[in-house]
Amino acid sequence: MQKVNYEDLIKDFSPSMIEDQFVGSLEDGINVCVEICDRYAETDKIALRYKRIDGTDGEMSFKELQTRSAQFANYLQSVGVSKGDRVACLLPRTPELMITVLGTLRAGAVYQPLFTAFGSGAIEYRLNQAKTKLIVTNSEQWPKLNDVKGLPKTLLVQDAEGTYADAADALFSAAQDGQPETFEPVLIKRNDPFLQMFTSGTTGKSKGVTVPAKGLISFWTYMTYAIGLEENDTYWNVADPGWAYGLYYAVVGPLLLGCTTHFNEHGFTADDTFQFMQDYKITNLAAAPTAYRLLMANEDMRADYDINLRVASSAGEPLNPEVITWVKRIFDCPVKDQYGQTETGMTAANFHALEHEERTACMGFPLPGYRLVALDSDLNEVGPGETGELAIDVDASPQFFFQGYTWGEKNPFKGKYYLTGDIVISNGDGSHSYTGRDDDIIASAGYRIGPADVESTLLEHDAVIESAVVGKPDEKRGSIVKAYVVIKPEFTAGDELTEELQQFVRKRLSTHSFPREIEFVDVLPKTPSGKLQRFLLRQRAEEEVAAL
Repeated sequence: MQKVNYEDLIKDFSPSMIEDQFVGSLEDGINVCVEICDRYAETDKIALRYKRIDGTDGEMSFKELQTRSAQFANYLQSVGVSKGDRVACLLPRTPELMITVLGTLRAGAVYQPLFTAFGSGAIEYRLNQAKTKLIVTNSEQWPKLNDVKGLPKTLLVQDAEGTYADAADALFSAAQDGQPETFEPVLIKRNDPFLQMFTSGTTGKSKGVTVPAKGLISFWTYMTYAIGLEENDTYWNVADPGWAYGLYYAVVGPLLLGCTTHFNEHGFTADDTFQFMQDYKITNLAAAPTAYRLLMANEDMRADYDINLRVASSAGEPLNPEVITWVKRIFDCPVKDQYGQTETGMTAANFHALEHEERTACMGFPLPGYRLVALDSDLNEVGPGETGELAIDVDASPQFFFQGYTWGEKNPFKGKYYLTGDIVISNGDGSHSYTGRDDDIIASAGYRIGPADVESTLLEHDAVIESAVVGKPDEKRGSIVKAYVVIKPEFTAGDELTEELQQFVRKRLSTHSFPREIEFVDVLPKTPSGKLQRFLLRQRAEEEVAAL
C-alpha cells in the first residue's frame, strides 16, 4: 500500500471523513454491532479465528456472528437487560466472549470486560459500582463468584462435566437455543456509552471509564494509520480483551474494518506464540514490549518456525531500541512504538501507513484529530527539548472522546487540557518522547497497576497494619510490584507470611498485580501531615537494583 504523508493527512483531516463510512449516524443513531459485524455479514468474510486451551480451533464468519449476537440480544431482552445496562464478561479469549460483546452491543447495552486474573474483591467492586445486570463466566472462573456480594444474574459457559451448572441462573448455550435469529439493533447516539472500562489509580479504587459511540472514529483511525491494517493482513493482537488495548484493538478495531481477528486462549509463552504465528500465518502483530522481550529471550526457537510478519506494533510501555533492532533482524519487519490510555484510546503513534520522520525512543506523533502538548506546572506549553506533562488540547482535538470518569472519581481536566499524568520531552515537531509517570502507577509486563488497589487489598489481611506499594525496576517486566508492609506484633515476619500475603492478594485482587516482593518494615515514610511518601520507597527499590 502506498503510504500517505503525515503532514498532508492531518492538514485536511476531519472526523466526518471516517463517520461518513459508517452505516449509521452518530447524530441520528448508530448501533456498534451493526458497524463491526452486520455490515460485513453478506460477504463470506471470517470475523474470528480461535484456538482453545485444549488445542481445538475454529472460525466464525461475520454472518454467523450476526445470528449468534441476535440470539444473545434476545436473551438479554428476556431477562430485562435494556439500553444502557451493563453486561459483564469474565471469560478467556474464546468465541463465547465475542458473542457476548456483539450481542450486548446489538441490544444497545454496555459491555463491561473483566480480566480473568481478577480476584473476587476486584470483581465485586466493578459489578457493584456499575450496577451490572448480568455476568457471563465459565466453570473455571465460577468459584470466584462465591465470595462476591450483590452478584447479578449469571450466565455460565459450562465445561464438559457440567460443573456448577445448577448454581448459575442460566447456561450460555441453552439460554440462546430457540431464541429468534434476528433482533432489531438498538440505536445509540454520539455520546452514549457502549463500553464500561475501569482504570487503575494511585488513590482509592479503580476509576470508571465509559467509551461513547464517537470513540469508533478514533478506533478506526488507529487501526488504519498506526496499525496499518490492510485487507489482506492476517492480524493478531496478543493483548487480552479484559483490558482496553485488547478490547479496543483486538475486538472492536479490526472488526470495524472488516478484518479477521485472532484469539489464542493459551497463556503467553515463546514457543506457543511462535507456533501460533506460523499456524495462522500472522502478518500483522500487536503486543506489549514484554511480549517482544520474551520472544527475544528465546531467539533460538525462531529458526524452527516459518513466520512472515509484514509489520508489528507495540503499546503499553515504552519500546526500547534493542527490541526494535531485534524485531527487524529476526522478522525482517518494522515494529512501531505507540501510545495511549484506557481513558483516551491510542493518541500518539509511529505510523505504519504514514510517512513521517523517524525518531529513536519516540512515542510518535499525534493521531489525526488530536493535538498533544507538554505542559509545565503552570500549564504553559514547553518548548523543544523541554520536559513537561503530556496533555491533550481538547479544544483542538475533535477525535477526543473521554467524558470524564464515570462516577466523577477524579477531575483530570485543567482548562482546555486533559492531563495524562505522563512526563515527556517535547521534540518540537509535534512528537514526544516518554520519560515516566508523574504519579505512582506501576507499568509491569504491559499492565498499569494502581498501588492503591494492592495496598487496600493487603490491609484486608488480619496481619497488616499498613502497606505501601511501589514499582521496582525489572529487566523482563519493566517493573515488578513491591510491597512494604507493617504487621501487627502478634504476627511473625518471614517467608511463610510473605507467601500467605501474596496468595491473599492473588485471590482477592488479581494474579497480575500481586506483590512479587514483600519487605516487612517497622514504619512507612510519611509527611508531617501523615501522607505516605511513596517516592522515597520507590527510590529505595531503585537503589536495591542498582546495588546488584
